[in-house]
Amino acid sequence: MSAGTIVLAGTALFAAGCTTGGTGLRDGGPARTESVAKTAAPSSAPSEHGSVAPATPLAPQASGKPGKIDPIALLMADPKVGAEVKRDLKPCTGKEYPVDVSYGKITGGPAVDIVVNVLSCADALGRGSYVYRADDGKYENVFSDEQPPVYAEIDRGDLVVTKPVYGKSDTLSYPSGEDLITYRWNGEKFTEQDRVHTDYSNVVDGGVAPAPAVSPKN
Repeated sequence: MSAGTIVLAGTALFAAGCTTGGTGLRDGGPARTESVAKTAAPSSAPSEHGSVAPATPLAPQASGKPGKIDPIALLMADPKVGAEVKRDLKPCTGKEYPVDVSYGKITGGPAVDIVVNVLSCADALGRGSYVYRADDGKYENVFSDEQPPVYAEIDRGDLVVTKPVYGKSDTLSYPSGEDLITYRWNGEKFTEQDRVHTDYSNVVDGGVAPAPAVSPKN
């Protein structure tokens, strides 16, 4: 088993959490996005190889839909998730973790992929974004971005990452611009397809924001 591969038992219940996430689109219908409320501590612990070995491995269902997963255990067992993200991954209130989970097909496999966004409790800014691909009863981390602020979504079969851009005098509520980066699975990994940068207008009323600059990737 390679580093970054996690096998989990499905034990978590999903409920409305302390954050809200975007709802992307995937081929065949909308991607499902949920915030997470954990009802118990993870039942599995990482092995010396960075994997979780439960009593019952999590296998994708015949329909391609994933069984219920524990995204907190998934993140904590993943050696590709940074130590700082793991250290700060705590409930915002009660048992509600600042984690958004989306499901959709973006790697071309028969099973549904999982996109996990870790947010901050104080301002709901993205701390890290991760994509897990199901393979033979286990989930492997095939994409990660821990350069905040960051948020990943599924859009028509692609992975779209949003990054607000802040100037020195910007407040968290009013960034100067935004980078929208589209990634596509090439059979082995995600590669950047295009990048759109938008500079927001500083005119509050009656102003027109400038058109975004598009930098397509060949």
